[in-house]
Amino acid sequence: MVGRTARTGPAAPAARTVLTGARVVLPTGVVENGRVTVEGRHIVEADGGVADGGAAGSATVLDLTGHWVVPGFVDMHVHGGGGASFSAGTPEEALTVVRTHLRHGTTTMLASTVTGDLDDLARQAAALAELVEQGELAGVHFEGPFISPHRCGAHQPSLLRHPDPADVRKLIDAARGAAKMLTLAPELPGGLDSVRLLADSGVIAAVGHTDAAYDAALEAVEAGATVATHLFNAMPPLLHREPGPVAALLEDERVTVELINDGTHLHPAALGLAFRLAGADRVAFITDAMGAAGMSDGTYPLGPMEVEVTDGVARISTGPTAGSIAGSTLTLDRAFARAVTVDGLSVPEAVRALSATPARVLGLDDRVGSLEAGKDADLVVLGEDFGVVGVMRRGAWVIDPEVG
Repeated sequence: MVGRTARTGPAAPAARTVLTGARVVLPTGVVENGRVTVEGRHIVEADGGVADGGAAGSATVLDLTGHWVVPGFVDMHVHGGGGASFSAGTPEEALTVVRTHLRHGTTTMLASTVTGDLDDLARQAAALAELVEQGELAGVHFEGPFISPHRCGAHQPSLLRHPDPADVRKLIDAARGAAKMLTLAPELPGGLDSVRLLADSGVIAAVGHTDAAYDAALEAVEAGATVATHLFNAMPPLLHREPGPVAALLEDERVTVELINDGTHLHPAALGLAFRLAGADRVAFITDAMGAAGMSDGTYPLGPMEVEVTDGVARISTGPTAGSIAGSTLTLDRAFARAVTVDGLSVPEAVRALSATPARVLGLDDRVGSLEAGKDADLVVLGEDFGVVGVMRRGAWVIDPEVG
């Protein structure tokens, strides 16, 4: 628990909240003994200087000495959490996912679907679009069904299909402007045309669950693909005579690569290689979390599949893909802590990969992803061990550092 050093005015939440004493991570670096001032739902100051604007009126001053203040995390690839799944297509389950990850510092997220019947996916997209319109979600990400049967991972093989642009358009239209990203295998028939359609429609084309060769992956980037879905996973490995999509996606500066930093999906050396080649400005940490995130071991659904979670690792339990890793149980606070305590990243590098870079990729960096005046007051307070102490979303405490 942290203490308040000053308080004036009534006991109700003050119009202005001032966070002082912490190490504040700004786009320019770490400010020791920094200050973040919040008024309403926005940041009005984020530095060590004098607060700008507003009357002197009531304010709550919170002393966060010994803590870190970082931007709220942005997850561009998450399927579920808290025992719930976005693929259920109901507001109740979707809000459970949002609230679960919010308590772990994720203040902005896309809702990722799983391969299913096209009509079912369209219905899910329509339901999720309502939550996008309400501001609970940042958009919809379709992962499948337009992926390779050779690299389908936890997706149901019988439901896979080629990326016919007409089918891709059906999903985009069903989302009513909420479609943000679609993952596909560009080497499949219709793949490159679908990439072009997505790019022309303002939807991110992501290369993933692909068996593409190096040249085919480069063609996809030339056609407009800008994201690598969980790089290294569900794609051919990097080989010296067949570099495959990993080399093509890492070397092209137009591509942002997703990484699942849970210690299961990637060896630290692979993560380090990606960071050295792409840099924090082209790496986005994601969870790829399914319903078991934030929950205990057990059996959980993942779209039409059944997943068994043992020691925090999710695997398909039945069918032709039994034993395949099925997403993760990761939350982004754990990814952050691992990045700085195991992987050797600096705190600013981790912040870019968890907040600034995904916000930019999603076109949301005018509102979220960094602590700057005028942006939404989305922030996370971390302790010395990088555990979550407080979470604020749009100026309201989700986890109050004083209460927990």
